[in-house]
Amino acid sequence: MEERFVWVTTRRLRPGTLEQFEGAWQPDPYPEGLRRAFAYWSEDGREITGVSFWDSKEACDSWRASESEAQRRVRMAPYVVEEQEGFYQGRELAAPSGSHGRSRGRQS
Repeated sequence: MEERFVWVTTRRLRPGTLEQFEGAWQPDPYPEGLRRAFAYWSEDGREITGVSFWDSKEACDSWRASESEAQRRVRMAPYVVEEQEGFYQGRELAAPSGSHGRSRGRQS
């Protein structure tokens, strides 16, 4: 299975600032080595988790140390109350076909 490199960041936001935060969150320029990125937010809009997939740890580290990322963090700062992040290495897990995550009992 293909190995993946993932950077996950979860931020708690000031109330009512999700829309402004999303505008500040967009990277410019688009990071080299970034394959895909997703954002997931809580129902109340107070927490957002970003999940990004990278070619390598080095590509992610290079972006994280860049001036563009430093400027992006400055743009996001007025909306962020708390931030946690982590970098992970892993692979996709294959779910059994047709099981939809449920175990099947024995049929007689």
